Parts: sequence; structure tokens; C-alpha cells
Amino acid sequence: MADVTPSDVEIWPENETALDVFVQMGTQWRVGIGGPVGLDYNALRFVMRMQRVPPAEQPELFEAIRVMEHAAMDEMSEE
Repeated sequence: MADVTPSDVEIWPENETALDVFVQMGTQWRVGIGGPVGLDYNALRFVMRMQRVPPAEQPELFEAIRVMEHAAMDEMSEE
């Protein structure tokens, strides 16, 4: 996990849950011929439930996950 959350990066408390869920989703990338195309959102619902994310917080968390997903895809496409 050191490559995901380096020790020199501070995570604001309001982003901790989103980061935790995103890290848990690390094996849930959908991959096409050209590489990763996005996260498997069916698995995301399960992970949020397992992390005990209250239903009222899930829409906002989903948006935060999508921001990280797009940033990760941008990074992966540069490699």
C-alpha cells in the first residue's frame, strides 16, 4: 500500500473514507483492450456496505471515488 498512500501525503479527515474505499477497490478495475476503462461500480456498492458507509453519504462518496478514478486513469494512460 505504500505506493497508494505515501507517508508524505496528508489526507484530510473528510477524505479518509473515500480514500479507504478507493484503496479497497484496487482489484476491481474493468480492463479492455486498451487497458483500464474504469472501476466496477457493482463492487463499489459492496465495498461501501462493508465499510459501513451510511446510505445518505454514498452519493457524495461516489462522486469522490469518481474523481480519484479519473485521476488514476489519467496516470495509467501516461505510463
